[in-house]
Amino acid sequence: MTDPALAPTPAPVPAGGALRAAAVRIDAATPAGRDRAVDALRALAIAGVVLGHWLVTALVSDGGGLRAASPLRDMPWLAPVSWAFQTLAVFFLVGGHVATRGYASARSRGEGYGRWLGARLSRLFRPVLAVLGLWTATAALLLLSGAEFGTVRTLVKLALSPMWFLLVFAALTAATPLLARLSPLWPLVVVLHVDLLRFGFGAPSWLGWVSLAAGWLVPFTLGAAWTRGELDRRRAGLVLLAGGTAATAALVAWAGYPASMVGVPGAPVSNLDPPTLAAVTFGLAQCGLALLLRDRLRRVTRRPVAWAAVAVVNLSAMTIFLWHQTALMATTAGTLLLGRLPGLHTRPDGLDWVAARIAWLPVFALVLAGCWAAFRSRERGRPRRGSRIVRALRPSGTTRTAGARHV
Repeated sequence: MTDPALAPTPAPVPAGGALRAAAVRIDAATPAGRDRAVDALRALAIAGVVLGHWLVTALVSDGGGLRAASPLRDMPWLAPVSWAFQTLAVFFLVGGHVATRGYASARSRGEGYGRWLGARLSRLFRPVLAVLGLWTATAALLLLSGAEFGTVRTLVKLALSPMWFLLVFAALTAATPLLARLSPLWPLVVVLHVDLLRFGFGAPSWLGWVSLAAGWLVPFTLGAAWTRGELDRRRAGLVLLAGGTAATAALVAWAGYPASMVGVPGAPVSNLDPPTLAAVTFGLAQCGLALLLRDRLRRVTRRPVAWAAVAVVNLSAMTIFLWHQTALMATTAGTLLLGRLPGLHTRPDGLDWVAARIAWLPVFALVLAGCWAAFRSRERGRPRRGSRIVRALRPSGTTRTAGARHV
């Protein structure tokens, strides 16, 4: 017999080779009929929101604490940054498409509305408890240690601000059976009339909150129309892109709407808080572009590495969304002892701040990766036996062909 001590040691697999092998496993585990463009659009929407917040959210150290600021206030010419990274309409478009398709599939299997909705909302809200628990404890500890109340309030508000989106998204998802055949024109008309009353006739500002549901109903119902096959032709995407762009440009140029598609501290009007007609027409343009990109995204995600990245983001979409602001704040607060660092603690009023903030993005991403590693199990919950893509993420995972489920 050969002496085990003399047996050749297997050559270590290079890191790149291991990643490539994992990507191939994920690709092989994906059901053949899955529309990968849907997942790619969701991943792009999440990435846009995260990068947008990291680029336009500043926490300025004024000696006594931290206060929120935005480079868009001192440098309004940076408004096009918000056009690229305010991607919530795409998320609602995909959400409406997936919810409508999923509900129809559940009905065809004889699954009741309650069971279908419970499964969707569980995936949506399961990660929230961890965020609420951590920030409740953090706020209490900061206050007990003598931190300024205004600073604690700023941090908690930024950390929990993404949750408004979940409440609206959950409400629209719950109403899917009622919205499956609703034309996007109806909620668009509601937003139009709310803005006319608010800005044209001096109606109370609280009336704008009617648009919180109506504004996001527009892309959500577009997603339902996508499911029905009404947006399959390229012409639909072109009409949405051209019409939405022209309407938004006209509203900004001649109707006095803000050019920024995100809120700016101190500005008299925000396009997002609540959604204005300009935000909705801008969302129509984004949805049109997303529809035009579907075929290209399907081709790109046929490559195993590209598809693996999209699959991983989709499996942890809520974790990434909920913790990205925490990653920014942990980096900002954790480095205060080093002094007022450019791009973190200084006023966002010049190109030097922009350059410094871009340099900090990899650090934010690294901290977010730590949050993802710690809390991703909260989103996935108990692994499902039929989830082939989840199993493919394991190095020794085996792939079965039965019982495939979507990410």
